[in-house]
Amino acid sequence: MWKELIKIWKRDDLLIQAWDNSFEMLQLSKEIFTQSIIMLRKKSNEKTIIALKKRDKEINEFQREVRRKVMTHFILQKDATDISNGLVLLNMVVDIERVGDYSKNILDLAISTHKTFKSEKVCPELKAIEDEVIKRFDQTIEALQAQDSAVAEELLATHRKMVSRVSDKLVDNILRGDITFNSESKAAAVVLYARYLKRIGSHLSNIITTLVNPFEAIGYKK
Repeated sequence: MWKELIKIWKRDDLLIQAWDNSFEMLQLSKEIFTQSIIMLRKKSNEKTIIALKKRDKEINEFQREVRRKVMTHFILQKDATDISNGLVLLNMVVDIERVGDYSKNILDLAISTHKTFKSEKVCPELKAIEDEVIKRFDQTIEALQAQDSAVAEELLATHRKMVSRVSDKLVDNILRGDITFNSESKAAAVVLYARYLKRIGSHLSNIITTLVNPFEAIGYKK
């Protein structure tokens, strides 16, 4: 899907610009996500956290810009054969925007927690999810850059096992009382963080489906 899309877009400046904007949007989303984890771990100053949260507006502006350029292309073109490819990009930026939203949720958690929140000191399962999502973010960006469908297939095949199930099991064990903490607030923070990481991982999987799925299956298993 994407190889065809890129080939077509080389003939159209607007769509090249839209692709560049979407990739910048993804890179910015990764930066905010990474910084949100750092701020959660070190208990940063609230003003610093709020300043980072405001950068989400930049992600929203990228999304609007991509929409404008794709829709302008649709209006001006006479050949409708690449409409589905433009729609793929519009779908992708929705998932990138949602990653930004969940990164903001992590920043909210950083504000609400009164102490540092280091996943490896809280519980090993949470650290495993955190590390996996960080790694997958990098792999998603690299796969899109290289148009590497093999990496995309691997990420999709292992997402449930490495992210979703681990998160669900951790949350279930906490709710059943099989895993306990020294305070209810810490238990709540672990549940929230595990869920935020799971959702970010899911949106990354949706993004990577653009490399291997037809338009109607973007965001779903093959």
